[in-house]
Amino acid sequence: MKPAGRMVSVFGVNPMRIGGSEVFARALSERLAAQGWESVLVYQTLPEGDVRRFLELPNVRFDVLPDAWRFAAKPAAGLAAILQRYPADILHLYFTGFLSPYPWVAWLRGVRQVFFTDQGSHPEGYVATLRPLWKRWAARALNLHLDGVICISDYNVRCMLQRGLIDAARVCRIYNSVDLAAVHGDGAEFRRRHGIPADAPTVAQVSNMIPEKGITDLVEAARLVVDRIPRAHFLLGGEGRNREEFMALARKLGLESNFTWTGLVHHPIAEGLYTAADVVCQVSRWEEAFGWTIAEAMVAARPVVATRAGGIPELVREGETGFLVPKRAPEALAGRLIQLLEDPPLRARMGEAGRRMAEREFALNHNLDSLLRLYGLGVPAPPVGQ
Repeated sequence: MKPAGRMVSVFGVNPMRIGGSEVFARALSERLAAQGWESVLVYQTLPEGDVRRFLELPNVRFDVLPDAWRFAAKPAAGLAAILQRYPADILHLYFTGFLSPYPWVAWLRGVRQVFFTDQGSHPEGYVATLRPLWKRWAARALNLHLDGVICISDYNVRCMLQRGLIDAARVCRIYNSVDLAAVHGDGAEFRRRHGIPADAPTVAQVSNMIPEKGITDLVEAARLVVDRIPRAHFLLGGEGRNREEFMALARKLGLESNFTWTGLVHHPIAEGLYTAADVVCQVSRWEEAFGWTIAEAMVAARPVVATRAGGIPELVREGETGFLVPKRAPEALAGRLIQLLEDPPLRARMGEAGRRMAEREFALNHNLDSLLRLYGLGVPAPPVGQ
């Protein structure tokens, strides 16, 4: 049976775990199925194992677009071939470059609407500035057939508009989302599986193991925390090129027994990583666009300590859902971690406030409603710029 419509979603990432973007892709596909639409999910590589099983639905098809983030002829030709195989009504681009030939490729293939979601974080200290006139004209020409830009934070909206590469009427903000109904795994079982003492006050961070995520700042803060709370434990989930270097630093500081390095956790929520923690950190040095792991921690009712970077202060409300600290400030970070680890009622209050905020701002179903309205598949949409 011919579908009522077809959406092609291009994710310029490898689907290696069941994280925020995979949860979103499945939920969107379910919504499209309810309207008789087909959902084509395009990744850098095909999903495998548990990730593929999670994403598979009767209306879902998979395809591959290597190097989707590159502005080059080969990815553009690859997208043209995909749109020939799957003639689309809507094309939505995620984790690809804002400036690309894709909107023109889509227009030439008869795609009715094209959207881009700006997930981009920026280097430490980044300040968006108005681009030269020729770049602004070139960007507007490239994006002539781009119907809307969805930014995942107010921070990203400001950056997008300050650069002057697209008119404000085509820009809106829809936060990244989390599934409020997701079942969080047993934290005690997660601790047992990874050898974390059941009674250890535990701080977790889930991120790439790279310097930009502030891992060395967290390790140095851990030394100060352990001086005050010897049983304190630090749970770091994630992989990356600098993981061995960070582990060596912890050993050098005599903290090896206070750290657990899990490597990549394929489904942090379902496996119980967040419920295994008393406090969750995100001490990035990058100007983060959003902070998906922060939102996931808030849904698990965990207080968060994070850096004042990019869009993070939109999630972590100082003194309400957690604490904000300066970047590269292990002493300030340690002080806030000690305060929370020593005060269970404070942790509970902040965790509950975080859960309430997630229900207001980051609820998957609510934010999907907003997106479907932009597509014209729900109730009538407000103007894109509102």
